Amino acid sequence: MTFLLDDGQWEFGRTLDRMLGAADTAGAVRAWAADDTGPGRKVWQRLADAGVFALPVPEEYGGVAADAYGGPAPSARGDAPQDSPRIGMGLAVELAVAFVELGRHAVPGPVVETVASAALLGRLGDPALSGDWLPGIATGTRLVSYVAATHGPYAYAYALDAGSADATFVVAEDRLLRAASHGQVQPSLDPARRLARPAPGGEVLASGPAVRAAAAYAADVASFLTAAQALGVGRRLLAETVAYVRQRKQFGVAIGSFQAVKHRLADTLLALEFAEPLVFGAAVALAGEEGRAGADVAAAKVAAGEAAYGAARAALQLHGAVGYTEELDLSLWIRKARALRGAWGSPSACRARVLEGM
Repeated sequence: MTFLLDDGQWEFGRTLDRMLGAADTAGAVRAWAADDTGPGRKVWQRLADAGVFALPVPEEYGGVAADAYGGPAPSARGDAPQDSPRIGMGLAVELAVAFVELGRHAVPGPVVETVASAALLGRLGDPALSGDWLPGIATGTRLVSYVAATHGPYAYAYALDAGSADATFVVAEDRLLRAASHGQVQPSLDPARRLARPAPGGEVLASGPAVRAAAAYAADVASFLTAAQALGVGRRLLAETVAYVRQRKQFGVAIGSFQAVKHRLADTLLALEFAEPLVFGAAVALAGEEGRAGADVAAAKVAAGEAAYGAARAALQLHGAVGYTEELDLSLWIRKARALRGAWGSPSACRARVLEGM
């Protein structure tokens, strides 16, 4: 299968890269970790102005395209139809392009969870619920954390940045709830990824079999976006490491000229190059036949997560002692790579899902 981004998608990625490169996202990440979300919110607003958060939102709620959710909308109380709504192919690919750039620039906050929540609400097709939340998500004024507490390989008890979000959605069995409290914040491998276990109970927003189906789809979207984000993190780590080994000298020559260093960087590049088509293939699969995307998403997640983690290990080792310092911005990406590796599907869970789909 030949798959190439079109000119508009390439330009979208380049525009986001330039915009985020001028936004001091490293400073926003450090501020977010210190519980100052102001700089991060400004970055979110820039992304919203560029249309990133409008991509999964239907036109009637302020989204950007009519094909956001093709097919009949299921009832929030009844059974989901066989061909229930999902994000269109073009928009899924553009989401992948966007989230690679979000990872490349380490944008803080529940970006994956907010978009997954939009996919969940769009899938449910409840006009009142969608009208309450989707316009705010599209314009970047509402941040949403999301927990799929009981959903298969992506089950996870902690909500990302629940204290900074405007709401935390929790799916438990066949109920969608808005958590009443985000609970106690837990330490994370990435200081800018603050985790909390939502308190039990809360307002029930929807219930029934359609919630379970929508949650399964939203979990696939979250895993797919995490894979794209990890790919961007890995690309940034590789670029920073290549630049460093070109200027760092030992014995009067750049360490990048050493054969062992070249081989390590080549292995890192190959892993990222192999992960990239899997990420974009998962985007195509998400818009394809119902029930066929799971294995493709899992393959993309494990490949991108492991590639980014390998890039982090290479970056840490090739930077030497300076790579361990908190002050070096490189640490922001190293820690994020490790956290994303297990977010929305651990490597073992994703490998098991790939095997189930074979």
